[in-house]
Amino acid sequence: MEDTKYRELKNKVVVITGGGGILCSTLARSLGAQNAKVAVLDLKEEVAQEVAKTINKKGGAAIGVVADVLDINSLKAAHKRVSKELGKCDILINGAGGNHPSGTTSNPFLEEEDLSLSNLKTFFDLEMEGIQFTFNLNFIGTLLPTQVFSKDMIGRSGCSVLNISSMNAFTPLTKIPAYSGAKAAVSNFTQWLAVHFSKVGIRVNALAPGFFLTDQNRNLLTNKDSSLTLRGQTIIDHTPMGRYGNPEDIVGATLWLCGEGASFVTGVIIPIDGGFSAFSGV
Repeated sequence: MEDTKYRELKNKVVVITGGGGILCSTLARSLGAQNAKVAVLDLKEEVAQEVAKTINKKGGAAIGVVADVLDINSLKAAHKRVSKELGKCDILINGAGGNHPSGTTSNPFLEEEDLSLSNLKTFFDLEMEGIQFTFNLNFIGTLLPTQVFSKDMIGRSGCSVLNISSMNAFTPLTKIPAYSGAKAAVSNFTQWLAVHFSKVGIRVNALAPGFFLTDQNRNLLTNKDSSLTLRGQTIIDHTPMGRYGNPEDIVGATLWLCGEGASFVTGVIIPIDGGFSAFSGV
C-alpha cells in the first residue's frame, strides 16, 4: 500500500457511486491506499469489480457492486451487500452523473436563421427525455443513494457525504442547459443537506471539478487526432493554469474533506478547476 497520510480513514467504509468512471475510480484507489474499505458501485458490475480488483491487488479491501442510482430497490440490495461484507457506511461519495445529447443545443448562441435549419438542435428542439434523464441521473442519482446509505452514519463519528457538482453549477456553460441545471441542483442540495444533517453529526460537502478529459466529454473537447476542438481550446484559454485536470488533481481535496482535518467543514462546494472560476477572461 501507499503512504497513509490520512490514518483516520483506516477501516472506514467508503461507498462510491459511479465508481467505475475515470474520476471516481481514481478516488476509489486513493481511498483504498489509505486503508479504507471501499465499495465500488457502478451500473456495470464488471467495471466495478475491475476497480475493486486493482485495490485488492495492492493490499487494500474493496468490493465491486452493481447498483442503479435511480432504482431504490437496486440501491437497497447494494446496501445490504455492503453492510454484510464491509460494514456500515461511514463515507458516501455520490459520483454517478452525466449528460445526454438530446438535452444539448448544437450552437452556443441562437441566431434567427437557425430556426430554418433542420440539421441544428436549438433550444426549442431539446427533448424532454434527455433533459429528464440528465436531471434524474445527476440530482435524483445523488438524493437516492444518500437516503439509503446515510442512515448508517447517524450517531457515529467521522461520517460524511461528498457530492460531485461541477463548474456548471457556478456559471452555466453554453449548449448544456440540462446538465448545468442538474449540477446547480446538486450544489443547492449539498448546502440544504449539510444544514439538515448538522445536528446528527453528518458533514455534507461537494467538489466542483473543472474540465477533466473523461469518456463523456472527450469527443466534445478533442478531435480524433487528439488536437483540441474549438470548444476545447476555448476552455484552455479560460483556464489560467493552461491545462485540463488530471484525475489525481481531485484526490487531495477528497481525502481532506473525508478526514478529520475537515471536521468543522460542511456545506461547502470546492472548485477544482485550475482557476477557471476565478478568471474573467480579460
